[in-house]
Amino acid sequence: MPDPQAHLLVVDDDERIRGLLQKFLMRNGFLVTIARDGAQARRLLDGLDFDMVVLDVMMPGIDGIALTRELRERLSVPILLLTARGESSSKIDGLEAGADDYLVKPFEPKELLLRINAILRRVPQAQAEVGPKVLHLGTVRYDVDRAELWQGRDPVRLTATEAQLMRVFAAQPGQPISRETLAGDLGRTDGAEETSGQERAVDVQITRLRRKIERDPKQPRYLQTVRGEGYMLAPD
Repeated sequence: MPDPQAHLLVVDDDERIRGLLQKFLMRNGFLVTIARDGAQARRLLDGLDFDMVVLDVMMPGIDGIALTRELRERLSVPILLLTARGESSSKIDGLEAGADDYLVKPFEPKELLLRINAILRRVPQAQAEVGPKVLHLGTVRYDVDRAELWQGRDPVRLTATEAQLMRVFAAQPGQPISRETLAGDLGRTDGAEETSGQERAVDVQITRLRRKIERDPKQPRYLQTVRGEGYMLAPD
């Protein structure tokens, strides 16, 4: 069961879908607020704290991907995108914009519930105490106890997915971790997508995380690619 206090914001321009999602998620223990478009979602996010945003991609005005990119500049709240079948490019665009995961319409309500719970579980897991207390990555440091990334005195925002990746890497510094293993840790091995798609999603998240860690993300020093084996965190 989810945390009874978990508060979700569901954003969809289809009134029927908004209502169905709200009823289903409330029956499963969530607090749910709904918004009809990106503008209303902005206003709600300015005044309330949410544990997750479930966001449709195709909406009038600002679309879901543009809103995700905008929110990522100031918020680390997890974002699950809902994309219509056939919008294959929007999946990767959404991840690159900062979404934690995506789900293709039409979907089974149970699958939506599984995705939401998987994303919410990443946040407390990221706070588990593993390995050294602090990992130094050049001018960046990662506080393991608090699951926080810092650049000097300034905190660096991590999405729930990025925090989960850091938790996994911090548990095994200096050890290569396969893309398949990382896809499993991110909850993307449920059979809903092909392995190549799952691993591509991992690559996108690694690229985003490198931008927050590396001086030159195109020539990574700390979050390295190990040919044939996966990725490895190599702290100082």
